[in-house]
Amino acid sequence: MSMRVLAVGSGGVGTSAALIARRREFFESWICADYDGARADAVAERTGDRRFTSVRLDASDRQAVADLCRTQGITHVLNVVDPRFNMPIFDGAFEAGCDYLDTAMSLSRPHPERPHSDTFVKLGDEQFDKSPAWEERGLLALCGIGVEPGLADVFARYAADHLFSEIDELGVRDGANLVVSGYDFAPSFSIWTTIEECLNPPVIWEKDRGWFTTPPFSGAEVFDFPDGIGPVECVNVEHEEVLLMPRWIDCKRVTFKYGLGDEFIEILKTLHRLGLDRTDPVDIKGLRVSPRDVVAACLPDPATLGDRMSGKTCAGLWVTGRGKDGSPREVYLYHVADNEWTMREYGTQAVVWQTAMNPVIALELLASGAWAGAGVLGPEAFDAVPYLDLMSEGYGQRWHVRDQ
Repeated sequence: MSMRVLAVGSGGVGTSAALIARRREFFESWICADYDGARADAVAERTGDRRFTSVRLDASDRQAVADLCRTQGITHVLNVVDPRFNMPIFDGAFEAGCDYLDTAMSLSRPHPERPHSDTFVKLGDEQFDKSPAWEERGLLALCGIGVEPGLADVFARYAADHLFSEIDELGVRDGANLVVSGYDFAPSFSIWTTIEECLNPPVIWEKDRGWFTTPPFSGAEVFDFPDGIGPVECVNVEHEEVLLMPRWIDCKRVTFKYGLGDEFIEILKTLHRLGLDRTDPVDIKGLRVSPRDVVAACLPDPATLGDRMSGKTCAGLWVTGRGKDGSPREVYLYHVADNEWTMREYGTQAVVWQTAMNPVIALELLASGAWAGAGVLGPEAFDAVPYLDLMSEGYGQRWHVRDQ
């Protein structure tokens, strides 16, 4: 069966995914969709490839997603919009009988009384709850297949299968030295998602305790990133890897820490103190507006920042435990994207490009049959070797193992 992709979202990641996919032959058609039809048109046009077409689509409308999938004979839905739209897209794909991929999972809700110790609704819970129905229909929802979550999860599977006999901790550590000239504050990724990740209580997993939470920005540590990025202070952040890895990988602990930097953390704390991180609408002169949407509207679109950016971004997994020979081992598996290279090669900035590469690789593995499955699964549920081989040989992206 030939692959027909519906990519919901034509922002930075959606644009990069289309430009990466156009160099590959594994699919028959690719529809770029967005609430802003002109944005979707621009992406399809930019590819210069007749396999790419465009359509206006409201991602919050489950029925519209299902109807479009049916009328266009879609086989795979790729969700590359903010995760607040996950469930209508996820449910619409299921209704139409399509396989589904996303780069971030359904949203969490903090515990009403004990947000900084107990979980309540965890990232991905809404999707995992529906896994039996997907499995019963033989449909696959491959969730969390961006760069983070995504590539680190592939690294976790590789480490478990090929590098370690026993794993103590899987610690995702991401950092960058990216600079955006001309702006005092210009996040390189969706500010909506950044606020969600950084101001929600971070989640940690331990074998004898299960999942639990801590206060935002806890657990500060300095991690030395490769390729000239150097030491960056990292803090606990809520992220899907912690909810995904323990389901498939035998280990004692899973953490996610991100190199945000002091200034970035202070700005996020200030937004929180002012209530500008809230998503519930407030009344402004008779208009109902979400404060977080106002913040996003006041900041530059990350997709447009590439030519003002310089530096590199690193996504990776720090693994500790015992090697295959039984002696203590500690490694960092990582991939670095250089903004100068992504802009030169694809005309998109490094953070969104690095995110977009991974679902395209996964789609190609599903098209070839190298990856197959049913139910709601994370990247850890699949053999890492075909993925890493295709990433290196087909997509020209080197990944590395650094002994610590």
